[in-house]
Amino acid sequence: MLELRGVSVGYGRTAVVHDVDLEVPTGGAVAVMGHNGAGKTTLLRAAVGLLPVRSGTILLDGVDVTRMRPHQRVRRGLGYVPQGQLCFPQLTTLENLRLVADGRPDGARLVDEVLDTFPALRGLLPRKAGLLSGGQRQQLAIARTLLTQPRLLVLDEPTEGIQPNVVAEIEEVIAALTARDDLSVLLVEQHVGFALRATGRYYVLESGRVTSSGSGGPGAVADVRAAMAV
Repeated sequence: MLELRGVSVGYGRTAVVHDVDLEVPTGGAVAVMGHNGAGKTTLLRAAVGLLPVRSGTILLDGVDVTRMRPHQRVRRGLGYVPQGQLCFPQLTTLENLRLVADGRPDGARLVDEVLDTFPALRGLLPRKAGLLSGGQRQQLAIARTLLTQPRLLVLDEPTEGIQPNVVAEIEEVIAALTARDDLSVLLVEQHVGFALRATGRYYVLESGRVTSSGSGGPGAVADVRAAMAV
């Protein structure tokens, strides 16, 4: 589904990501982990087309999208949920959803489907998004992206800034998404245990380089934490 081959990215003269190889299989889920400043968000921004690569190739379904603009990648099935629970705060929850859905012939059905995925949002449809909790806004942000019917969902720190008592709700939703056969997921996440439970494979970034990778399973949490401690 998504393949990064020797991808290097930077800002101005500063190199941030160095020669990264990464693959998200069709219907699979992959986690990228590492400390703050390791280059995780920079890597995701390059993958979705918000940052140009200095070298390397990005393939989406076998097609070279390295020079494609973000909206062209969206048309090819890529959906991106950045950090920060982004929404339009002065609009209601329903209006936020309709902004995406109304341009589609099956928009009403799609809204109903994402509300089945996020039932907590049904009771919040008339409420302004700016009055929602962090966890509710994150669910709204993911729901809006799902309305584009992506085949690859890219999530950047979906539990960041969420109160601990509602992190479990976000984790439950993401775990359900990563279990879908028709959706590939690339997840950047600080919670190591959850990230490994939700995905089948992981990569650890340190100073913009992949220092460790592997599959989940017994011992994986200890392996990742050891890699991040170096």
